[in-house]
Amino acid sequence: MKVLVTGADGYIGVMLLPVLVERGYTVTGLDTGFYREGWLYHTHTAQFPPYINKDIRHISEEDLEGYDAIVHLAELSNDPLGQHNPEVTYQINHQGTVALAKKCKRVGITRFVYTSSCSVYGVGAGDEYKTEQSATNPQTAYAKCKVLVERDVAALADENFSPTFLRNATAYGPSPRMRFDLVLNNLAGLAWTTREIKMTSDGSPWRPLVHVLDICAAIACTLAAPREVIHNQIFNVGDTRANYQIKDIAQIVAQVFPGCSLTFGKNDGDNRSYRVSFEKINSYLPGFRCRFDALQGAMQLHELFSRIALSREMFEFRAYTRLKQLEYLLRTQQIDDKFFWRHAL
Repeated sequence: MKVLVTGADGYIGVMLLPVLVERGYTVTGLDTGFYREGWLYHTHTAQFPPYINKDIRHISEEDLEGYDAIVHLAELSNDPLGQHNPEVTYQINHQGTVALAKKCKRVGITRFVYTSSCSVYGVGAGDEYKTEQSATNPQTAYAKCKVLVERDVAALADENFSPTFLRNATAYGPSPRMRFDLVLNNLAGLAWTTREIKMTSDGSPWRPLVHVLDICAAIACTLAAPREVIHNQIFNVGDTRANYQIKDIAQIVAQVFPGCSLTFGKNDGDNRSYRVSFEKINSYLPGFRCRFDALQGAMQLHELFSRIALSREMFEFRAYTRLKQLEYLLRTQQIDDKFFWRHAL
């Protein structure tokens, strides 16, 4: 199977490509390179696949010829214009993804694996666990786009085009293209560089977590699964046991990082809180099981930070935080207000 992975140079993408190569897929990566300045550590990969440097909005049908499957990771996760002008998020994440899916269908690509998010659930109700059939309640432009993409790409499904929607829990764990704006990774970085975790909230909201390598495994299992299992299906990606309150995540990190003090606040205004059921993916997707939990992830990060001597300057480097990096590219006029690269002077 020939697979094109968009967003291949991102936090998940750089971990996914070697996984797919090791499983025997012929893989090509595609990325526009917003976060390429951030490379936290080097790791051995037996083979790094070919690479296309391109914005997804510029992908042509000719670019897609010859592939059997697309894994679509490339979207804006934190748009600095999103709060005041979410139009660019909708243009890239919603319209760009649907346009890409239509091109894939026209050229005969049979599988389209879309990485959605459990953030579509937004605000939970009591002790209810959200399933793939639960109503969505997205709170951000990012999450709203996920819902719109699921709706519009699902409508394209037929006997020759099989989309699958993987609603990932909040990711964590080491990656060379690190993200320190994800909750467990961020708390681990704070614990290592400052020996202090000062929570602005009481830590009561719930979040499901999933290791980045477990996300990669879910994608690989989706590509390998029989068509009747994955055709136009939604799967929450994670483990039901890995629903944590934020305070539990903070306590796990403080436990793993010796000498780290932990304090809590009252409320930071973020009303997102939800617990998610992952029974469907664990019951129906052949070969999928989560291998990691939050404690193991925190221990992996502690080992990594020790090995590379993570400094506060490294931790705070803009390229490891999506919002900071995009704001920098806008401020320095390297990208325009529609997030296209500007031509060199």
